[in-house]
Amino acid sequence: MGDLRVRLVKTHHDLNQFTRFLLRDIEALDRMLAEGWFETDQIRIGAEQEMCLVDSHGKPAPVNMQLLERLKNPNIVTELAKFNIEANVPPLNFTGTCFSDLETNLTSMLQSLREALLEQDTGVVLTGILPTIRKFDINLENITPVERYYSLMEAISMLRGNRYEVRIEGLDELNVVVDSALIEACNTSFQVHLQIKPDEFVQKYNIAQAIAAPVLAIGTNSPMLFGKRLWSETRIALFRQSIDTRIASEHLRERSPRVTFGSQWLKGSILDMYKEDVMRFRVIFMADIEEDTLDSVSKGITPRLRALNIHNSTVYRWNRACYGISPNGKPHLRIENRVFPSGPSVVDEVANAAFWIGLMNGFGDEYGDITKRMDFDDAKSNFFVASRAGLGSKFNWVDGKKIIDMELIRKELVPLAKQGLQKAGVEQADIDKYIGIIEARNESGISGSRWILNSYSKLIKETTKEEATTAITSAMMKHNEANVPVHTWPLADVADIAEYEPSALLVEEFMTTDLFTVNKDDLPELSADIIDWQKIRYMPVEDSQGQLIGLVSSRALLRHFVYRCRHSQHQEVKIEDLMIRDPITVTPQTSIREAMDLMSKNKVGCLPVVNKGSLVGIITESNYLDITASLLKRLAEKRRKKSEKKSKGKENETVW
Repeated sequence: MGDLRVRLVKTHHDLNQFTRFLLRDIEALDRMLAEGWFETDQIRIGAEQEMCLVDSHGKPAPVNMQLLERLKNPNIVTELAKFNIEANVPPLNFTGTCFSDLETNLTSMLQSLREALLEQDTGVVLTGILPTIRKFDINLENITPVERYYSLMEAISMLRGNRYEVRIEGLDELNVVVDSALIEACNTSFQVHLQIKPDEFVQKYNIAQAIAAPVLAIGTNSPMLFGKRLWSETRIALFRQSIDTRIASEHLRERSPRVTFGSQWLKGSILDMYKEDVMRFRVIFMADIEEDTLDSVSKGITPRLRALNIHNSTVYRWNRACYGISPNGKPHLRIENRVFPSGPSVVDEVANAAFWIGLMNGFGDEYGDITKRMDFDDAKSNFFVASRAGLGSKFNWVDGKKIIDMELIRKELVPLAKQGLQKAGVEQADIDKYIGIIEARNESGISGSRWILNSYSKLIKETTKEEATTAITSAMMKHNEANVPVHTWPLADVADIAEYEPSALLVEEFMTTDLFTVNKDDLPELSADIIDWQKIRYMPVEDSQGQLIGLVSSRALLRHFVYRCRHSQHQEVKIEDLMIRDPITVTPQTSIREAMDLMSKNKVGCLPVVNKGSLVGIITESNYLDITASLLKRLAEKRRKKSEKKSKGKENETVW
């Protein structure tokens, strides 16, 4: 979430004033490191849980402010969009039953959330990207009304302009333009923190970079966005593109994205990372700083280093260095792992955390200085390979070895994670439970992403795309609440949907987007053949800019060919002569009920869907038949279950 009491830097005076505080914080940190101020006798772990709020249809519910008002829990806080929320788990000592305690704390927080949400007919989902999220949900009306978030959107717009193109290619391809960086709110993560001793920071940070790929591969849970199947962990690509402040240039000058894996192994100390971030990334936020950090250090008072923390919160490294103050007043350093998505369940998340933390504590004993055995470019490449493909990826590993991630996890990393946890004094029952989940997930090959994709492949053969993603989301919610590992989940089924009311939903969720169109100057024969080949009744007519200018129907073509046959017509006719000009259209945000009424009232069989003049889809009678068929099947299933329940009740009465 970051410091909320910030504002946008708008003048050079503001920039210079805040930069002075930032440079003084770095100098203060340098002195503290040299003088040994930092806590070393205690190591703690922690986590931040981001979640999606959904309505009774599994769609984003923008109600976080109302929820926070009801809860009044300082550990449950806002996130960028109104349909997101974050729970901060109090730190735990890295020993004993810390992981089962972490699971207990998380499940307790989730239970309190679910109870509070019942009054709003709203639920909570743990997922990296909500399968049912729509482009419509990321409009600026859904930004959480907090100054930090408004300032972030404004800052990114100032640096890169108001046009945001997102291009991600996977099994499907997403190529979309949005109005703001709020698209980043599609991402929800489970961020894990590990306290690090200063003299071990460089080694441990480089380990975190080296193991980022395999721990991500086993933990992926975000394969879909806007109904498109993209990367196994689509968050990685989406976050980078949504927060990227660079603009295209004709020169080959290198510019670092604010969302970054890094460009080389860390050397020297944590200061080198902070200094690089100050050099590379423009200050976005500022605040009124009252503390003189150098004066505090001179007086032996632990400084907050607020300016440094504010700037650090606007540079999004996948493994982020963090400065904090422990309850005993001593400063400490942490590495924040931002790789993991939220979900699939709390027990899965804690297993991911245990795997990563165990490796962080045991990896160096086996591999020594990883920078001497592995190229940084391989660590970085592995990370993006894992993001794209998930489990089954092939990595360039230490000493030039090439290995499949599942084999690497089974043979090398699981044993090292166990050793790392044992070395910290973690209870064997915790090790067996959580690393056992990693082993079973790896053996089955079923990560959260694989479960989603397998469920979608099954459902899309039976029903519509919209209903498929709704069923997946509903199944997620049930399994989230049951808190069982994802590798044991049955695939999602249409029966998982508790309620389904298409009349309350939008055209965007049902429209056909894979369109075949013609130009006004094309031959009628071309249009007729396409209509025949695709078994459709209507074809939009576009101009060269993708603007809708007409609609040609199979009936109009039939009349044309009958007339030509009867009258031996040889005059050349173009689509322009046959098309319906200025057809009735709807927007993606039109409700299904409104669209149905419009089609019925005007006696038309289809409605082109237009956004800002551009054709984005079409909704036809066929779409409504699909919806109706799904509803009829659901009603029949509901009657069957009701009948079975009634029959069972009579049997029990007879026995009694």
